[in-house]
Amino acid sequence: MTAADDTRYRYRTALPEDAPAIEALDGSFTTGTVFRVTATLEGFVLREVPVEPPLTKVFPEDESDGDEGDGDDGVNSRTFVAQDSSGTLAGFVTVSYSAWNRRLTIEDIEVAPEHRGKGVGRALMGLATEFARERGAVHVWLEVTNINAPAIHAYQRMGFTFCGLDTTLYDGTPSQGEQALYMSMPCP
Repeated sequence: MTAADDTRYRYRTALPEDAPAIEALDGSFTTGTVFRVTATLEGFVLREVPVEPPLTKVFPEDESDGDEGDGDDGVNSRTFVAQDSSGTLAGFVTVSYSAWNRRLTIEDIEVAPEHRGKGVGRALMGLATEFARERGAVHVWLEVTNINAPAIHAYQRMGFTFCGLDTTLYDGTPSQGEQALYMSMPCP
């Protein structure tokens, strides 16, 4: 175990003063594989394929709706943060609950590159599902781009499965050409 692996994290509900750190968090990723989407009349097929050279995705600032980090943005939504032992933001998750279909939506989840693979994302998702249970959610739902294979694999390890596809969600955006994959899991 390296010193970095021994980092202790503190998890809590975001405060208004967390907004600048949340907005500045590096959510980029690099991947050697992507999921190719083939839509058919009967549904869709996903096939993981290698990409060479590896693809690096940096999310443009204008793709965010800018409302993360206000801490108490309503009874049915929250942002939770993870801080490392020095108080630096390691990651966050923003969620919202819809009573009509009893769904908790993961609006955004990001973990800083140097904190990935250390359980931060899983712990943040744990806070999200705890909030989901408190609200009476029956399932947790999220959207992920087909090129974010590292996140897709992490979500699958957490129990999410594919439940939908939107081939046009990113049309007219800097993410043109990517497809939105929807994943869900029963609320544990």
